[in-house]
Amino acid sequence: MATEQSIADERQEQPELETTLRSGSLLMALAGVAFIAYGVVFLVLNFVGSGFELGVSTLDGMTKADLNPAVAYYISHLHVATAAFIISTGVAVTALSWYGIRQRLTWAWATAVVAAVVGLALALPMHYTAETFTHDWVTHLGPIYLATIVFVVGVVMAYRGLNAT
Repeated sequence: MATEQSIADERQEQPELETTLRSGSLLMALAGVAFIAYGVVFLVLNFVGSGFELGVSTLDGMTKADLNPAVAYYISHLHVATAAFIISTGVAVTALSWYGIRQRLTWAWATAVVAAVVGLALALPMHYTAETFTHDWVTHLGPIYLATIVFVVGVVMAYRGLNAT
C-alpha cells in the first residue's frame, strides 16, 4: 500500500511532467515554424534574391545570370521543390507537435521525430563532401542547426512528459 508521502510526491510530480510535456511540444512546434521560415526564405531567394540558396551568392564566381538559361531554370526548379519539402516538413512537425503531442499521442511524437530526422539526415551530410562552390556556413546552415537544437531539446522534454506514469 502506498504511503501518504508517496501519494503526495506523485501529485506534486504530475503537474511538473505535464509542464515538461507542454514545453517540449511547444519547442518542437517552434522548431517546425523555423523550418517553415527557412523554406520560405529559400523560396523567396530563388525568385527575388541571388537565385541560389541562403548563404550561397555565386557558383564558382558565376551568378545565376552567367549560367546557361536551361541550367539556371533547372536549379530554380530544384530550389522550389526543396523549399516545398522543407516547408511541408515544417508544417507536419508543427501540427503534430502542437496538436498531437500535447494530447499525449505517442505516434504523433514519433512521426514528428521521424519526419525531421529523415529530412536532416539526408540533407546535411552533402554539405560536408567536396564542393565546387562555397557557402557561408553561418547563414547557410546556422538557422537549421539552431532550429534542430530547439527541436531536440523539445523532443527530449516531450518524451519525458509522454512517458510519465
